Amino acid sequence: MKRSPRDGVVSHLTRFLVVAVLGAFVPLSAGAQQYDLLIVGGQVIDGTGNPWRYADVGVRDGRIVAVGDLSGTSADRVIDARGKVVAPGFIDIHSHADGPNYGSQGLRSTNPVRRAAPNLVMQGITTVVVNQDGRSPPSIAEQKAELERLGIGLNAALLVGHGAVRRQVLGRDHQRASTGEEVERMGVLVREAMLAGAWGMSAGLEYVPGRWSTTDEVVAMVEEIVPFGGVYISHERSEGADPMWYWPSQFEGRPPSLIDAVRETIEIGERTGATVVASHIKAKGANYWGTSAVVIRLIVEARHRGVSIFGDQYPYNTTGSDGSTVLIPRWVAAVERSGDAPDHGAALRAVLAEDSLVPRLRMDIAHEVQRRGGPRNILVMEYPDDAVVGKSLGELATARHVSPIDMAIALQLEGDGRRPGGGALRGFSLSEVDIEAYAQQEWMVTATDGWVSLPEDGLTHARVYGTFPRKIKHYAMNRGLLTVEDAIRSATSLPAAIMGFSDRGLVHEGYVADLVVLDLNTLEDNATFFDPHQYPSGVEYVVVGGAFAVDGGSPTGSFLGTVLIRENANP
Repeated sequence: MKRSPRDGVVSHLTRFLVVAVLGAFVPLSAGAQQYDLLIVGGQVIDGTGNPWRYADVGVRDGRIVAVGDLSGTSADRVIDARGKVVAPGFIDIHSHADGPNYGSQGLRSTNPVRRAAPNLVMQGITTVVVNQDGRSPPSIAEQKAELERLGIGLNAALLVGHGAVRRQVLGRDHQRASTGEEVERMGVLVREAMLAGAWGMSAGLEYVPGRWSTTDEVVAMVEEIVPFGGVYISHERSEGADPMWYWPSQFEGRPPSLIDAVRETIEIGERTGATVVASHIKAKGANYWGTSAVVIRLIVEARHRGVSIFGDQYPYNTTGSDGSTVLIPRWVAAVERSGDAPDHGAALRAVLAEDSLVPRLRMDIAHEVQRRGGPRNILVMEYPDDAVVGKSLGELATARHVSPIDMAIALQLEGDGRRPGGGALRGFSLSEVDIEAYAQQEWMVTATDGWVSLPEDGLTHARVYGTFPRKIKHYAMNRGLLTVEDAIRSATSLPAAIMGFSDRGLVHEGYVADLVVLDLNTLEDNATFFDPHQYPSGVEYVVVGGAFAVDGGSPTGSFLGTVLIRENANP
């Protein structure tokens, strides 16, 4: 009998209940006993969402072997956690920690500091799920072997990318629907990846080449992971009113919206029976704010019908692509080129000289301004004139007594002609209204959508340093939108259950000793968008497999991680 992905979620919870019942018959005081690690006096938030309780945690051979009153016992290392929270290590269900530039970035970098992933472990992350957005290496087996050979700072679970297998089969001829024979060949590749150890499949349906796939094609691929209990994690076709590739002057017809995209994810889960995740869910664009209410209703109704659908989010009001906001449409750069690199200022002047092109230009700029959050929510991050940096498009336009459209044009013409837009802009395209609405949902997982980052990388998204502390501190403790216990559940047992990790995500006997010790009094995400390379405070210890990835608030640089293996390697 084939095992449903829903069974993985049920079995995870059943395992916890059985262990909990049996544990009730074990005396809390275990007498004199030697542990490798003993964490004493802490407020244990076990990951279930239940209220905290005082308990000691004993670790031996990389596993939690006792939770309770362990007074009178000894250990090689004792951590005094009085006044602190002891929780499961955080599981980042949507991570780009192993890519996309595998030789220089991420967990297979030639730089050992990167492989230790300090910005991730310092958040309390002990496991990342990688190969997101439909991207994965050609061979999951080779990726796994290389990660194991090099050594990594935290655990990794691998996905197979839908876009990667589509590109392997269709090659450059991917701007079309696939044929039946091509679907069969892609299915073979997905199945091979699952046999090699993938935990499921990711998709990037807003990106190349997944953008041209049909729902039927994706369903066929997901059907290949179902016998393995695999999960489907989707960057959907749109995150707002329209996809990021859409410019109104260039495309006819109605593009897919976020609501369309969520309906497709629900359909894929309903048709296949797979567990599906609507990833880094949002409502992008100033003219789309508030639509989280519709998305939540669709997902809740689907869950009531028995669809195993979840979502994940990062707790920031700006996206990854917002960090590369360019208000001048891409087609402008093709008008005039100088050598291999376009002179963006010259190209824009050429368009402005053509009366027939100017209305199209202004329409597209106006559209992009709204998609990136409106004039007040687009900031200049880098620019040749320092006086401009840190100011919004709206502020600059008001100071000059011009429209935001004209100000966007001026930034390109007066800025660095080698850079699209004349400099670096960041849009803040999301509304706190939607972020807060999503954060309160019991089926919502916390995830970074981040990567390994070091100070020499320059400006980056604050989420790569602060996601998990921010969710707990800002949205649970400060805003009171959910309890701290539920915020920790969304980072631990919930993603573990979705993925099918049977021995992670809880502080309980028999589970792997992936743990974090937090001081909630000092917990803070310190990363900002102008100064992002700052570790959070209040993350005092992070334990991966019983050893310290963070010790006394500092990363150890140790290679403690392993590539996680599914129990059901064969369907």
